[in-house]
Amino acid sequence: MIEQYLQVKDQHQDCILFFRLGDFYEMFFEDAKVASRELDIVLTGRDGGQETKIPMCGIPYHSANNYIAKLINRGYRIAVCEQVEDPKSAKGIVKREVTKIITPGTVMDDNILDEHQNNYLVAIVCDNATNGFAYIDVSTGDFRVTEFSGEERDLKLYSELLRLTPAEVLINVESSLELEWQKPAFLSESMAVSNIPEDILYYDRAKDILTRHFAVHSLESFGLKEYGTAVKAAAAIISFLNKTQKSSLKQVQSLRLYDTGYYLEMDYYTRRNLELTVTMRESKREGSLLAVLDGCRTSMGKRMLKKWIEQPLKKKKEIERRLDGVQELKENLVLRDELKVLLDNIYDLERIAGKIGSDIANPRDLLALKNSLRALHEMPDSFNDLHSDILCEIAAMDKMQDLYDMIDHSIDEEAPLTLKEGNIIKTGYKNEIDELKLLSEKGSAWLMDFEAREKERTGIKFLKVGFNKVFGYYIEVSKSNLSRVPADYIRRQTLVNTERFISEELKNYEDKILGSRERLYAVEYEEFLQIRNQLSEHIKRMLETAQKIAVLDVLFSLAETAYNNDYVRPVISSSEAIEIKSGRHPVVEKNLTESRFVPNDTRIGIDDTAFAIITGPNMGGKSTYMRQIALLILMAQMGSFIPAASASIGIVDKIFTRVGASDDLAAGYSTFMVEMVEVSNILHNATRKSLIILDEIGRGTSTYDGMSIARAVSEYILEKIKARTLFATHYHEITDLADKYSQVINLSVSVHETEDTVVFLKKVLPGKADKSYGIQVARLAGLPLPVIERAQAVLLGLEKGQSLVAGADMVSQPSLFAPQNPILSELEEINVNELTPMDAINILFKWKQLLS
Repeated sequence: MIEQYLQVKDQHQDCILFFRLGDFYEMFFEDAKVASRELDIVLTGRDGGQETKIPMCGIPYHSANNYIAKLINRGYRIAVCEQVEDPKSAKGIVKREVTKIITPGTVMDDNILDEHQNNYLVAIVCDNATNGFAYIDVSTGDFRVTEFSGEERDLKLYSELLRLTPAEVLINVESSLELEWQKPAFLSESMAVSNIPEDILYYDRAKDILTRHFAVHSLESFGLKEYGTAVKAAAAIISFLNKTQKSSLKQVQSLRLYDTGYYLEMDYYTRRNLELTVTMRESKREGSLLAVLDGCRTSMGKRMLKKWIEQPLKKKKEIERRLDGVQELKENLVLRDELKVLLDNIYDLERIAGKIGSDIANPRDLLALKNSLRALHEMPDSFNDLHSDILCEIAAMDKMQDLYDMIDHSIDEEAPLTLKEGNIIKTGYKNEIDELKLLSEKGSAWLMDFEAREKERTGIKFLKVGFNKVFGYYIEVSKSNLSRVPADYIRRQTLVNTERFISEELKNYEDKILGSRERLYAVEYEEFLQIRNQLSEHIKRMLETAQKIAVLDVLFSLAETAYNNDYVRPVISSSEAIEIKSGRHPVVEKNLTESRFVPNDTRIGIDDTAFAIITGPNMGGKSTYMRQIALLILMAQMGSFIPAASASIGIVDKIFTRVGASDDLAAGYSTFMVEMVEVSNILHNATRKSLIILDEIGRGTSTYDGMSIARAVSEYILEKIKARTLFATHYHEITDLADKYSQVINLSVSVHETEDTVVFLKKVLPGKADKSYGIQVARLAGLPLPVIERAQAVLLGLEKGQSLVAGADMVSQPSLFAPQNPILSELEEINVNELTPMDAINILFKWKQLLS
């Protein structure tokens, strides 16, 4: 047996081998040590000869999925080796084969998958300055491909990786060498990575893999004629699935070419900063935009909503189409209540179709499909009186009455999860099954009659007829009654308090009963496989209907959220104007418990004002205000109503954010370097149709350098890019850009100040701030009182023009405040007798800097 194990293991060195022995999966050698540690199960040993013990551990086969889930979540691969012949008919060692390989990206089991999000497998191939990119969710059959080229191809690739957050990535060695140095630390922890075999990187080989799978002569029907690198990435996925799944992939029926430029583009910094689907600090769903908008009733809808949030639209017609559907549902409360009941009765049709296509669907999956189709047939009559195009298309969906009838006539309502223990097929579906069921039922009645007759014949009141898999049927008698046991009883087993016997009559009937029951289970199993195979021919219909139900669920969720939270329909325009009246941050307002959110107006891109400089104190609400604008635009373009009194949104092609900073130590980048990389990306890729959010650039270096960079970046955007921009800064000197550029407006967050306290009103108003209120914020943060008092003294001296080294009051704590102000040092070195007019201007500018 160990020789057989080693032969199988040799072919699957990168996997933990689950080796089936009877009712257990056993692991040996290093696999046993790993599994014992990771699963917290006992490590034992078997005699391996020559005074050695072979490490081993095992798990019951019926609970294997729970253990597999733990290993998969920790990045391991599992090779499942099953007995592929009946031990009763085996000669020597039972034949065993690996029937499937489970990896993080190929999971199909409901106990492992998160029903609320897709489980993606990605393939990346870099070739001739082009990145081929393909991804698939095997559980739903969603298979897509694209290419990235140009200078920003790596950045676009990482942006897609962050959007998809794949469970597993296949990559060719060359691309991993090219890309690894730029890989953000927050992506590396969440992905299992494998290399693509070299032979698949030849185009002809890749093309052959795809044409064979899809049974086509060429790839032109998929639009892939000019996408050679993408073809290689897609072929890498199909090859990997064929190797690991070792079963049908009928749910993978199409390959869709997509272009990221079709959607509103966001790089991975922006997706992270705006906290679209998870929070930035803890990666939790609560606190994200998704958590606010998600009122979906089905798993399909939840996954679809996440896609809509991550891929807002850019075409006005398509955005309006979605908004029409949301509006019609928002205005029809009765219909929404009816839809809620309907959607609650629909199971995950996408993943049921995936299971049918992979030949792993069980009887309960087919019953879930039937019950979902029954719900569709009970769709409310009012759904046929809708007016919006998107809802009318959904109402006309294929309700698959024929598939409902097929399952309803064949599968028993009480069918089990297992396939080989009977009770799957309904009575009346097939004559042979009915006859075998009748014989089995008669057998049960005969056994009851036999037990009664034996009690009467022997006089043993507590005689019992039972069954187990080892001894078959037996007659059980307590030891106190052994004297009454008749001579024709044959002893089979001795227990503590009882003895078990058989008789010739019982043995003869056992052969008849067990033979009919085994035949019944076998016939039911074969019939179920035929029914499942017939259903697999209709997977395309199932997936199309599932898609429409998912869209309906998302529209329902957006309508319900809009109704409950007082959202309004935005006006979508092709102009550059963004005008929002009393806009609110959708996430922050939901999480406020002790106060109400302060709404703010936004006017940008109107009257040639495209660049807003926002000044004011920390904690004043600048960052919230800017993120709010980005989120409201994103919501509008995904087809959602937005939290505002009214809004007109000029379509944006890209959103860029430079918000906050955190050291990327794993990549060797400082705070300032990260900031400059993000700004560089914005300046290279933004267009006039973009929205740029800049929150404090230039803080990670000296005052002069930071202010110079901030001003230069602002001027570049104003003169070259001309994008709609919101720039929050503490460099108050930059506000004078409004004097030079007509498109610049100054905004500030309002503050109510008393003698020793300050209240942030969170209201954004025209004008510029004259203070930063840093010391007041430091007081609110809890800095010790001596530090606050010393800071106030230093600030007062600076405002009066005193040197930090002049006056006893300014140097009372030299250990804390010894460094000189560099601006004062420069002023002290000036020779007044040698001044030129330009020198005088520089002195005035530096003096103004010092005072501010």
